[in-house]
Amino acid sequence: MISKILVPTDGSKTSRKAAAYAVDLAGRLGASLIVVTVIDKRLFLGQTIPASKTPKNMEETVEDYLRGVADGYLGDIRKLCARRGVELKTVTRVGYPVEEILEEARKSRAHLIVMGSRGRSALSATVLGSVSYGVLHNDKNIPILIVRE
Repeated sequence: MISKILVPTDGSKTSRKAAAYAVDLAGRLGASLIVVTVIDKRLFLGQTIPASKTPKNMEETVEDYLRGVADGYLGDIRKLCARRGVELKTVTRVGYPVEEILEEARKSRAHLIVMGSRGRSALSATVLGSVSYGVLHNDKNIPILIVRE
């Protein structure tokens, strides 16, 4: 029985579509939802964002800025869950997306991963490092549902 669904999201159109699908599925199954965002640590190395570019008009680290952005797109998912009566847990992790998604799935004991994919070819996914491709091919224990763009 599926009672915990994990949904990785990065705020993209495809991940928002996957999240909406997961909320609907969780509502129908009476399952809870775990939404994970991963701040890719390859994107920053102690860099800061100038005050003029931040919502608070204060200089902040790239990691703090990205956490704020992630909180923004998690708000839409929170609203969907509230409307459907779906229990929600949100997690923000820092690291390499594939590794962090799989670690959170194991840690939270998810029964299903629902994630979006833009539908690139296997070759371009390998060369460009598609997250959905990486999750799909690095975990053999948790079923994965891919929602296409």
